[in-house]
Amino acid sequence: MQKKLHVKIGDTVKVIAGTSKGSEGTILSIDRKKNRVIVDGVNMVKKHVKPSASNPQGGIVESPAGIHSSNIMLVVNGVATKTGRKADDNGKLVRYSKKSGEVVKS
Repeated sequence: MQKKLHVKIGDTVKVIAGTSKGSEGTILSIDRKKNRVIVDGVNMVKKHVKPSASNPQGGIVESPAGIHSSNIMLVVNGVATKTGRKADDNGKLVRYSKKSGEVVKS
């Protein structure tokens, strides 16, 4: 069974710990088994790439690496906030901001 996280792909998040602390970006992908997320522009690593048919020059490529999900916080209306789950009118669980109390649009 996959673990539910407090964030989804496309959410805007803020990094609260680590070398990229304070930076913001959108989530590109999630690895639920390792509890890691890839955030655009955060935790950038350089990788040396061999020349190939598609990339005849080769060289050094910069790409984002994973960051643990506990080190990010969802941003709602420009403010980083904790999230919770509650049932809406139809009985379906929805995410909400614990700071403002409003429902987070997915």
